[in-house]
Amino acid sequence: MKLSQARIAIVLAVLVATSSGCGVINRIRAKNELNEAARTYREGQFVEAEQHSRKALALDPNNKTAPLFIARTIHAQYKNGVTTPENIAKAREAIEAYQKILQADPTNEEAYKAIAFLYERIKEDGKLRDWIIARANDTRVEPDKRAEAYIVLASKDWNCSFQITDLPSNKVTTATPGKVTVSYKKPKDQKDFDNAQMCVKRGLEEIEKALKFDPNSESAWSYKTNLLLEAAKLAEMEGNTERKAELDKQREEAQKRTNQLSEANRKKQAAEDAKKAASPPTS
Repeated sequence: MKLSQARIAIVLAVLVATSSGCGVINRIRAKNELNEAARTYREGQFVEAEQHSRKALALDPNNKTAPLFIARTIHAQYKNGVTTPENIAKAREAIEAYQKILQADPTNEEAYKAIAFLYERIKEDGKLRDWIIARANDTRVEPDKRAEAYIVLASKDWNCSFQITDLPSNKVTTATPGKVTVSYKKPKDQKDFDNAQMCVKRGLEEIEKALKFDPNSESAWSYKTNLLLEAAKLAEMEGNTERKAELDKQREEAQKRTNQLSEANRKKQAAEDAKKAASPPTS
């Protein structure tokens, strides 16, 4: 009985050692495949780089680098500005690859930004907005990153209004000796005006959420200033002088805060640059 148990123990030990050895060998092979993926990527051979990356993942399914290499190599095959179905499909394939990375690491910055970039390039604005909103509402993401997401949303809403208010048909510039004045009149199409109002209202709500997460964001205060300016233009278009005056006052306060943060950031950067310059060079 004891002899039988001893033999079983020996067989199990051999099996464990063998399987462990295979695992080590596969990890080594996977690393070699990733090295080849990096080499071919640098040489611009993106399809081949993708193949090496996929082989690495097949050899070592727990490898954390391989999925990122796969996504990068697919992304590299997408050609900016080319609108053929094949190229758009390649962008979507890259998006799917990056999404797999985020399933394992929801805070991966490269994957998040790459997906946003690709949605913008293939002009899927609805999906882009949904993507950024999901980021802004994700409690797993750091507050400053959530603030950045809200700022991006607010910037798009500012642009939505600006594209309407800045049209020559809606913006009137009058030049007199020593003075140039700009006034705004309501668009002929009510839908344009309503759309601008909706964008400004939403943008201001988004920027307040951004400031909640990062009260000292210079970018957030800057967009708040610009959105308040858009709101004042729309009030002027409606002939609501009282509302315009109040918005102008709020805009001035926001601009003041923007300037304060800009100066503070400038001084901080200058101090960091001076510290680097005073540091002894590293050997």
